[in-house]
Parts: sequence; C-alpha cells; structure tokens
Amino acid sequence: MDIYKINDISELITGNPYVGRGIVIGKSADGKKAAIAYFIMGRSANSRNRIFTEKNGEVFTEPFDVSKVQDPSLIIYAAIRQFENKLIVTNGDQTDTIYDALKAGHSCMNRALKTREFEPDAPNFTPRISGVATFENGDFTYEMSILKSADAEGTACNRYLFSYPALPGFGHFIHTYVTDGNPIPTFQGEPERVAIDDDIDVFTDKLWNALDADNKISLYVRYVDLATGDCDNRMINKNK
Repeated sequence: MDIYKINDISELITGNPYVGRGIVIGKSADGKKAAIAYFIMGRSANSRNRIFTEKNGEVFTEPFDVSKVQDPSLIIYAAIRQFENKLIVTNGDQTDTIYDALKAGHSCMNRALKTREFEPDAPNFTPRISGVATFENGDFTYEMSILKSADAEGTACNRYLFSYPALPGFGHFIHTYVTDGNPIPTFQGEPERVAIDDDIDVFTDKLWNALDADNKISLYVRYVDLATGDCDNRMINKNK
C-alpha cells in the first residue's frame, strides 16, 4: 500500500451515489495557487432545494424556491468566509462559530469547534466538516476537522483535527459520508490525498462531472494567487 499516493479526485468519487458534502484544500502543481473547493449533495427535496450564492467574496447556501423550504436550520448557512488572512470553509453554521472565535483573538479553529458537535439529524448524525487556510509570507498552511458521533445513539462527539503544510500538486479531501445507506455511513480515517490541477476550470469540471448526477446540487471552487492574493472563482448550481 502506497501511503503517499496522490489520487485523482474523480476516481475517488465516480460511481459513488452519495459522498454528501465535501471540502478540498491544496496547492496547484505549479506551486503558485491555493485551491479551495466545497460541494453539496442532497437526497431529500428539502436538501435539493438549494443554490450557492456569492456576496462580497463570501459564499452562502440559499433556497432555490423559498416556498418549498421545510426546515432551513441545517441547510442554509455561510459556507465560506474570510477573516484577515484566514479563509474558512465548512458544511454548516460552524463557519460563523470559527469566524467569531478568530475575531475574538483565538488563533485556530480547534478551540471554536470544541463548542460544537455533529448535526442533530438522527439516525445519520451528519458530521461537521471544516477547513481553514492561513495565508502568510506568500504561502499558506491549512487545517481540516471532522466532528462525528461516537456511537449509533449520538451520545458523544469524536473530534479530529488535521494540520497540513501546503505542498505543490496535491491537497486533501474530506467529505461527510462514505456512500449512501440507511443510516448513511460517515466518513472514516484521514482526509484523502488528491491531485490539484494548475487550471481551475480543469479541476472544477473534473470534480463536478464526477459527482452523482441525481444527487449533486452545487459546487464552488476558488483559486488564490499566492503572489498577488487575486482570486479566481467558479460556481456551479444544478438549480437554475
């Protein structure tokens, strides 16, 4: 087994009906750009009734058809926010928890996430996945976290934090579920090592096309030029 293998993300996803929500953070092969991606999938009508919107560089989930919203509590949130030199991406309202902690002077997301746990959607107990990229001196590092139920009853929370240097050509991919099921099996192990293309369009198309056609909803990808700080963004919404 090659523990240093860098996977093509499309090969990890293609044919899998449901990996849930996913975060990718890494560095392009040429070493010039940071890559951050976030996607959502959904099985229920309530989950599928969403789009991504972007406002002042921040990304939000919003209802596609407001009249069909059943329960907004776990599906409507800020997915990507920035505080100073830190870019935050998560699959829920813990984005704001992390943002508020950073604003209060705390240096990492781990302290903030000690106040949170998995989502209260029994029997699935969807994990909360989070990432923070910290930009400094023309480069960046990043952290990823997953908060999971410790048992089938949701009586306790397991907390995992992963910290990475940004190395050219690859990044890490964490997602909420292994595949479809009832209840849905949650992500296991370390974030997966995946290749990061130099071209944002190549990477965006590869990721979007690999997601299950019936269950994918939205994808957002941002490439940040490490020398200038300029951002290049791509957003795809299935609902139009």
